[in-house]
Amino acid sequence: MLKIALAETTSSALKGAIQLGIGYTVGNLTSKPDRDVLMQDFYVVESVFLPSEGSNLTPAHHYPDFRFKTYAPLAFRYFRDLFGIKPDDYLYSLVNEPLIELTNPGASGSLFYLTSDDEFIIKTVQHKEAKFLQRLLPGYYMNLNQNPRTLLPKFYGLYCIQSGGINIRLVVMNNVLPRSVKMHYKYDLKGSTYKRRASRKEREKTCPTYKDLDFQDMHEEGLYFDAETYNNLMKTLQRDCRVLESFKIMDYSLLLGVHVLDQSQREGGELGQAGGDGRRPVGQRVLYSTAMESIQGDGKAAETLTNDDTMGGIPAKTHKEEKLFIFLGIIDILQSYRFIKKLEHSWKALVYDGDSVSVHRPGFYASRFLKFMSTRVFRKTQPLRFSPSKKTRTSIPALKSSSQEILSLQADERNREDRRDRLAGACSLASLDGQGTQHSLTLTVAVYSSISVSWIFDKYLIH
Repeated sequence: MLKIALAETTSSALKGAIQLGIGYTVGNLTSKPDRDVLMQDFYVVESVFLPSEGSNLTPAHHYPDFRFKTYAPLAFRYFRDLFGIKPDDYLYSLVNEPLIELTNPGASGSLFYLTSDDEFIIKTVQHKEAKFLQRLLPGYYMNLNQNPRTLLPKFYGLYCIQSGGINIRLVVMNNVLPRSVKMHYKYDLKGSTYKRRASRKEREKTCPTYKDLDFQDMHEEGLYFDAETYNNLMKTLQRDCRVLESFKIMDYSLLLGVHVLDQSQREGGELGQAGGDGRRPVGQRVLYSTAMESIQGDGKAAETLTNDDTMGGIPAKTHKEEKLFIFLGIIDILQSYRFIKKLEHSWKALVYDGDSVSVHRPGFYASRFLKFMSTRVFRKTQPLRFSPSKKTRTSIPALKSSSQEILSLQADERNREDRRDRLAGACSLASLDGQGTQHSLTLTVAVYSSISVSWIFDKYLIH
């Protein structure tokens, strides 16, 4: 249905209408004072008609007449403020330059548009997905207030274009994979194995998007992170999956981009040189939008890791010590476990292994997703262990030469034999004295204690 509708609406006209509608509504929103978000703000829908000849309120344009709807404008303004997006920056990204249409590797039939500065993705969504996002907004608001650092999609706006009886719904999100960095590998991972391999058509593309079984074939050993980074990443994924499970969301994916630094250097390229206009200052980049910033705590990422050298990628390595930068984010979270999805899982479970199909109840889906990511995809670099030779160099006996050590051990053995003889004699003497068991035990302990202290002095101080 969406493909037919878009066929009747030319791509250039649709992109122009998107930019015109967003520019008009966001511009008008700046005149409204800032205030706390109220519950009713999540359900507000503002609508404006933009005829091609223009009106007293709207500019003239070269596109067919259309109506532009904005959902929960004050709530989404709050989200943009939370992520450090200024209204002027938002308009600059979305309106100032033509949008770039991207190919879609998925089966949803959605269209994707990228802003020329790599900041935002505009995705067409189905009616049921738009309605689900509307219902999700209060919980999404609560989650972001508790934890703004997340790998979940950052939603910046929800809109609808109505023209000629056609409704085209759009959501504006953060861009997970920047064009300015060459992705040598790209994956859509769900943690399932049923039909999770890229199609032949997809493999023929210049930069195909592979799937779970492809990842296991191509990166059998997984991707390695240092302990702190691995722990931060898994903690973020666990928290995000818990949120998704609470909303009964399933069938989401981890979009993973891998930039091989060594290969890029061999090809003569540099990180951050693959595309993008490069005209915007670094300080205007969206807060928390990069992979590293999304998994790290306050105060650390923004100061040290938001720069042109890393582009916010997470440093990693292969088992062959190849240096990598990882870009990732959770996508496609607008699928709830509705009645139709339950039927789909039940039908597939009759034919295939029910635990291997991607559609599954939210709790199981989250557990399988996390297990796959924590054991098959991401792994922790083991700390280097000291060799025995290093340990002996730092121990007290190792301060002696080998010959001295041998002579010392022989002398210690003779001393221990002499002391055992004295100890036995002392015990016998105490018994013959007839003073009882208590005196014998006291004498024995006293003698043994003095011998032990003497042995320590002989062992470590006298030699």
